[in-house]
Amino acid sequence: MTTGKTGGTTGDTTNGATGDATGGATGNLRTLTITRPDDWHLHLRDGDLMAAVLPWTTRCFARAVVMPNLRPPVTTAAAAAAYYERILDALHPDVDFTPLMTLYLTDTMKPAEIERAKAQGLVVAAKLYPAGATTNADAGVTDLARARPLLEALAACGMPLLVHGEVTDPAVDVFDREAVFIERHLRPLVESMPDLKVVLEHVTTRQAVAFVEQGPPTLAATITAHHLLLNRGAMFQGGLNPHFYCLPVLKREEHRLALVAAATGGSPKFFLGTDSAPHPRAAKEAACGCAGIFSAPVAIEAYAAVFEQAGALDRLEGFCGRHGPLFYGLPFNRGTLTLERRACSVPSTVPDGAAGDLVPLAAGSSLRWSVVAPPAGLIRGD
Repeated sequence: MTTGKTGGTTGDTTNGATGDATGGATGNLRTLTITRPDDWHLHLRDGDLMAAVLPWTTRCFARAVVMPNLRPPVTTAAAAAAYYERILDALHPDVDFTPLMTLYLTDTMKPAEIERAKAQGLVVAAKLYPAGATTNADAGVTDLARARPLLEALAACGMPLLVHGEVTDPAVDVFDREAVFIERHLRPLVESMPDLKVVLEHVTTRQAVAFVEQGPPTLAATITAHHLLLNRGAMFQGGLNPHFYCLPVLKREEHRLALVAAATGGSPKFFLGTDSAPHPRAAKEAACGCAGIFSAPVAIEAYAAVFEQAGALDRLEGFCGRHGPLFYGLPFNRGTLTLERRACSVPSTVPDGAAGDLVPLAAGSSLRWSVVAPPAGLIRGD
């Protein structure tokens, strides 16, 4: 596996650092040290926007699975290699970070491209976007049957399929699209291809949690910080809030609680994937605003808040830094990350260079945990 710009990111799969406290019981923790985490679902965009948002991820995460929905999408091993180099070029020279690349599946892609990407060593997974399901998904797969040769190639080389699990049928209510996708498409796929490793990305419903829990060991899921923190009422508090609009959309409280139980329950089938998706403020606050929540600036702090509220801080390390590598067959990270119980003030906006400001998750609020000694000017602990 190719490492990042400075190398030395990963270690063996023995147990690493766990919660280190001044108090002992997790309820009395003042500091918490965990294996340096990974983000198994991240949007970095490209160009100036990528350069602006990348430091927010690298301040905490050792690796990240980078989504391929650029314009044009990353559909070849060569395009993935070029994107990988652009990410490395944007890194500060002292930053230790490894981007894990993905391919964007299309109706016209050939299985040989999967094999070429596997041999290249930079691509760790392929992303299935149902055509039109989310940002820059127009070139996605229109029919799973047409993608069958690609899925067989993925299974043959042990490369996971990452699924944006929503139908695009306009007759299906937007809040039901994940549950319908599972029954119409994903359940038959998993049953018919038992050797294919599948990650149901950014799960949002109790139906998705149950499907993953009851599925085979080859099935897993990522969970975002915003779907753990918020239900759909957040979009309408004090007026229509476009900065809480994402795809899949936020769901009812019963679904949020199911996600919290899954994330904090200790099952290795569930792991961290922020789905941090930056859009300039002007593109969010528009007549037709973009879907996506920029959570990278407060991701770890937000997850820690959720786990603390659930009384499960002792399981944060597994969710953030253990379950993902085990599923992908990668080593755990050698380094550690320390949080302390100290108020973290989240800025209302952060600059993104040429495109204008970005509004982060929890903008203008305060979270209970802070990363110890984050890079200057990124996040402030009060």
